[in-house]
Amino acid sequence: MDPERFHSSKDVGPWVGLTPRRDQSGERDVVGQITRAGDASLRTALYLAATVMLNRARPNWLTAWALRVAGRRGKKRATVALARRIGVVLHRMWRDGTEFQFTREKAMAASA
Repeated sequence: MDPERFHSSKDVGPWVGLTPRRDQSGERDVVGQITRAGDASLRTALYLAATVMLNRARPNWLTAWALRVAGRRGKKRATVALARRIGVVLHRMWRDGTEFQFTREKAMAASA
């Protein structure tokens, strides 16, 4: 697979099916469950990686972000959000050929 297939790394989330389903009509806007589009095994692998990161991994900026989401929206939604974000980060790492940075400062310095 070619990493250039996606215009932006943010396009990975909808491709894997880790974005919420939206049903809009007139004044009504319902945000539902995830779309479950794409490869189920990839979605499962990302979800399992997110679960491990939230429960057992070393602290890093990605886990800290997910824990803040969990405080606002609940742990299950935070796990799905982290799974999507892991997909985005992995695509960016693949495209740029960089390694994962455990601190936000190092990540921002590496991207500059």
